[in-house]
Amino acid sequence: MTNISGTQSAAKLQKTLGLWHVIIIGLAYIQPMTLFDTFGLVSEASNHHVPTSYIFALVAILLTSISYGHMIRRYPSSGSAYTYAQKSIHPNVGFMVGWSSWLDYLLSPMVNIILAGIYLTALFPSVNHWVWVILLTAFMTGVNLRGVRFVANFNSWIVLVQLIVIGTFTYLVYSKLQMGVNADGPITAETQYQLWSLEPFWNELTSVGALVTGATLLCFSFTGFDSLSSLAEETKDTEKTLPKAIFLTALFAGVIFIISTYFIQLYFPGNPSSYFKDIAETQPEILLLVGGSLFQSYVLAFAIVTVMASGISAHAGVSRLMYVMGRDGIINKKIFGHISPKSFTPSYNIVIVGIVALSAGFMKLDTVISLISFGALTAFTFVNLSVISRYALRDGRTKNIKDIIYYVVVPLCGFISIFALWLEIEETALKYGLWWAMFGVLYLGYKTKGFKYNAPQYNEFDDKH
Repeated sequence: MTNISGTQSAAKLQKTLGLWHVIIIGLAYIQPMTLFDTFGLVSEASNHHVPTSYIFALVAILLTSISYGHMIRRYPSSGSAYTYAQKSIHPNVGFMVGWSSWLDYLLSPMVNIILAGIYLTALFPSVNHWVWVILLTAFMTGVNLRGVRFVANFNSWIVLVQLIVIGTFTYLVYSKLQMGVNADGPITAETQYQLWSLEPFWNELTSVGALVTGATLLCFSFTGFDSLSSLAEETKDTEKTLPKAIFLTALFAGVIFIISTYFIQLYFPGNPSSYFKDIAETQPEILLLVGGSLFQSYVLAFAIVTVMASGISAHAGVSRLMYVMGRDGIINKKIFGHISPKSFTPSYNIVIVGIVALSAGFMKLDTVISLISFGALTAFTFVNLSVISRYALRDGRTKNIKDIIYYVVVPLCGFISIFALWLEIEETALKYGLWWAMFGVLYLGYKTKGFKYNAPQYNEFDDKH
C-alpha cells in the first residue's frame, strides 16, 4: 500500500468560519435566483411541473445531506466525497469519485461566468462577450485569493438582496394571477393551472419519468450544498457546524425554489417555447414579461453580482478539492498541494481554476449544466455508499434500530433516490461523463503502475473511532 504523509507547505488552512458564514457561502454558491435561469428547461422536461421536480430533487438532496453529515463527523477533511470514498471504500474508488467530481466543481465557476455574460450581453449587446469572460474571471480569482472569510463576508449582503428580489418577483406574479391574468391572457374557469390549484404539482398529464428528468437537471440548482464539505478544514467546530449547515442550506434553498416556481408555473402554464425565445436562457425574458423593462434592467444588473458570488463560492470549493488531492500526491503535490503562507489559501489552484474558467467563452449553458449533473450525481451516490461501507460494514454499527436507521436505511434511501436520477440523466451528460471517467481510469493506471498499488493518500485520520 502506498501512503503519502506530510504536506508540501508548512502553511495550513485556517478555521475562521461559523455556522452562518458557511450557510451564506452555500446559498451564494446555490444562487437562489438560478430558478429563473432553469425554469424553461425544467418546465419542458417535466411537462410543466417544475415545483414537483424541485420536490423530487430536494428529497434526494436532503437524504444525501444527512450522509454528508455522517461522513464529515468521521472525516472532517476538505476532500469531501473524494476523501469519504477513499477512506471508507477504497483509495482507487476515492480517486475516481474525486476525478468525476471535477466535472461538477471545475465547471460550476464556468456556469456563472456564462450566466453573467448572458445578462451583460442583454444589457450591452454591442460588447464582445470575451471582454466579460476575461473581466469576470479575473474578478472571481482575485476575490478568492483574499481568503475564505473575505468570500463569506462578500457574499452575505448579496444573498440577502437575492431573497428580496425573489420575494418581490413572486409578489408581482401573485398580483397578476389574483387579477385574473397569466402569460396566456385572462384566466377563465376553463384555464388550466388556476391560482391555488394543485395542478402545477400534479395532474392527469403528470409523468413520473418526466418529473425525475426535471429533477436531474435541478441537481445543478442545488450544486453548492455539497461543496460546503470542502470547507471542513476552515470551519470552527467542524463536526457540529458543517452537518447542520449542509442540511439547512439545502432545505432553505429547496423551500425557496418550490414556492417561487409554483407561482411562476401558474403564470407560464404552457409550452415554454411559446413564451421564451431560448428556453435555456429564460431569466431576462421572465423578468421582462413579469416586471417590465425597468425591473428587468435593475434585476439583471444585480444578477450579474449574484452569479459572481456563486462563482466565487464554487471557485473556493474546487480549489480546496484540488488541494486535498495534491496533498495526497495523486496529482502534483508541489503545485496542487501548496498553501499560501500569506493568505492561507490554495493560491496556485485558485489561479488554475481561473484559467480553466476562461473556456466559458466557448461553452453553451445547457451543455455545462448537463456535465455538472454527472459530476454531482457521482459524488452524491458515493457519499451515501460511503456511509454504509464505513459505519455499517466496517464498524459494525448495525446492532440496534437507531444505528440501522442512521447508517443503513437513510443512506440506502439516499442512494435509491439518486439512482432514480441517474436513470433519467441526459444522454450528452452520460456520454461525456463516461469519457471523462475513462481518462481518469487511464491516469489512475499510470499513477499506480498498472494498478499494482493503491492510489496514494495522506494519513490525516487514524480510523480509530
